[in-house]
Amino acid sequence: MVNRSVFEAPEAGGDRTAADPAAVFDWLDESAGQRARAGLTRTLRSRPAEDPVLDLAGNDYLGLTRHPAVTRAAADAALRWGAGATGSRLVTGTTALHTELEEELAAFCGAEAALVFSSGYTANLAALTALTDPDTLIVSDAYNHASLIDGCRLARADVHRAPHSDPAAVAGILAGRDHRRALVVTDSVFSVDGNAAPLAELAAAARRYGAALLVDDAHGLGVLGPGGTGATAAAGLAGAPDVVTTVTLSKSLGSQGGAVLGPRRVVRHLTETARTFIFDTGLAPAAAGAALGALRLLRAEPHRADRAREVARALAARLSAAGLPASTPDAAVVSVRAPGPEAAVAWAADCRRAGLAVGCFRPPSVPDGVSRLRLTARGDLTDDQIARAVRIIAATAPVDGTAGA
Repeated sequence: MVNRSVFEAPEAGGDRTAADPAAVFDWLDESAGQRARAGLTRTLRSRPAEDPVLDLAGNDYLGLTRHPAVTRAAADAALRWGAGATGSRLVTGTTALHTELEEELAAFCGAEAALVFSSGYTANLAALTALTDPDTLIVSDAYNHASLIDGCRLARADVHRAPHSDPAAVAGILAGRDHRRALVVTDSVFSVDGNAAPLAELAAAARRYGAALLVDDAHGLGVLGPGGTGATAAAGLAGAPDVVTTVTLSKSLGSQGGAVLGPRRVVRHLTETARTFIFDTGLAPAAAGAALGALRLLRAEPHRADRAREVARALAARLSAAGLPASTPDAAVVSVRAPGPEAAVAWAADCRRAGLAVGCFRPPSVPDGVSRLRLTARGDLTDDQIARAVRIIAATAPVDGTAGA
C-alpha cells in the first residue's frame, strides 16, 4: 500500500510549514558564490568536430582517437553489435567483442586475465571495494587520483594515507599493521606532474609484509614499458601473483572504458562481487571495438610509445630553455608551474586564444596546492607543432611565471 501522506501537503495548523519549493536548492547558489569568490568556477565548453586549436589538453597520448584504423573499428563494431551493450555484462552486455578485447589486453600487458568496465573510474572503484574488507589495511599514496581516493572511501577497509612516492614510509605503515590483509595503492604515473611511482620498490615493500599491490596504470599504458605494455611491465611486475593493475581505454588507446588486469582468480572474484561491474551496463560495442583496434595498432607499431616519450622530453627541454619551470617527464605528461590559481586560469585562456589548448590544474584538484598548466605530449605531434606550442606558452606566460608558486 502506498503511504499517501508523503505526497500530501501538511494540514493547516500542523507542525510543519510549507516552504517555497524552489527554496530547497537555495544552498546551491550560496555554494556557487563561494566557489566563484575562490576562483574555482568550472564551465563546460563545447568544441566543434574540426577544431583548429592545437590540443595539448586531452589524454590522447598516441594520437589514435582519430586514426582511421581506430574509427573504422568503432564503426564496424557499432554496425555489427549495435549502439549499446543493452545490459549489464552478466545479463546481456558481454559480447564476443568484449571477450576478445579482454584476452588481447591481458596478453599484451602480460597478465593472466582482464575484465573490462565502462570506465577507468569504475574499474578502480571495483578493485578497491571488492579486494578489501573491514580487516584490510589500505596504504594509499597521498597524490593518488580521485578515482582511487573515492574507491578508498567506499571500501570498508582501514585507509592510511602514505607520503608521496615513499616506499620506506609504506613499509613502516605495513610493519605496524594488525590487519589480516593489506593493499598498497598507487598511480603508476601521477597525472599532475607526470612523475612515475617507484613501483619495484613499492612491490618489494608490499611483498615483504604480505600485502598486495594495486597499480593504476592509466597514464602508463601505451607510453611506458616495452612497446607501450605499461609501467607494470617496465618495473618487471607483469604477471606477478600479488599485483593487480587497472587501466583506462580512453587515453593511449583513444577510446572509452577501463579494465582490471591480474591473476585469474582476482578477475573471477571481481566478476562475482564488484558492484560497478554487476550493476553497470556493459561498455558500448563501438568503444570496445575502437580500443581493440588501437591495441592492435600499437602492437604492430610499438615505436608509438617511444615517440610519445620523445615529445614529452622535447616539450620539457624547450620550455625550460625558455625560462619556464617545466617538470621533468617520466611518461607523456609535462606541467609548467604558475604563480597562482588566477594566473593559471588566465594563462590557459590566453593560450587558447592564441590557438593552443592546455590543461589548467589548481587547488583543490592538485594535492600539493600548486597551480600549473598541464600539457599532453601526444606521439603524433610534429616538431613544428612542438615549437609552436612552446612559443605560445612562453609568449603568454605571466610576468612572474618563472617564479612558480
